[in-house]
Amino acid sequence: MRYTGPKNRLARREGADLGLKTPGSKTHSTLLRRLNIVPGQHGTSRRRKTTDYGIQLRAKQKLKRIFGLSEKQLAIYYAKSIKAKGNTIELLIQKLENRLDNIIFRLGFSPTRAAARQLVNHGNVMVNDKKMTIPSYQGKVGDIISLSETAIKIPYIASFLEKKDLILPSWLNRQANSGKIISKINLDEFKEDVQLQLVVEFYSR
Repeated sequence: MRYTGPKNRLARREGADLGLKTPGSKTHSTLLRRLNIVPGQHGTSRRRKTTDYGIQLRAKQKLKRIFGLSEKQLAIYYAKSIKAKGNTIELLIQKLENRLDNIIFRLGFSPTRAAARQLVNHGNVMVNDKKMTIPSYQGKVGDIISLSETAIKIPYIASFLEKKDLILPSWLNRQANSGKIISKINLDEFKEDVQLQLVVEFYSR
């Protein structure tokens, strides 16, 4: 089951900005000020020492929360990755990054993955000119992802489309309100602050 409570609480629990709030917003600024205060500890920034298992768990939780997944979803992605031929970590990240909601976020069409998920759920995203309403859809090399005319007129989406300082990962190309997957994902470009080896160790217990 996907977490639906306060997003700032999740980030404070992990002690990191998980990209769950729109950069520059009031709630994002509040989060940055309180990031080192553990939820429920009113005013203290002290964190308990953790075991190896606890450290692995936190890495897994952080990865899950960054991509907005349920426990079951992440476990399934890992199971598929370990069964396939190749580097388990690289395969796992490819599956996570290839999610349609993540691609929308990476293309700069939305401020957060949660906002991207809403765009997909509401029928405002097309893949190869066909409406796609499944956020977990796995994008493939050659896929063209675009926004509907309705989405383009949404004020906060329109403002994001006008941004000029967006840095795209090398596996994506964008023109106006559409983007294309041009290659497989390069693991070296995964910049989220997660120790992926710890995630593998957690599931390998």
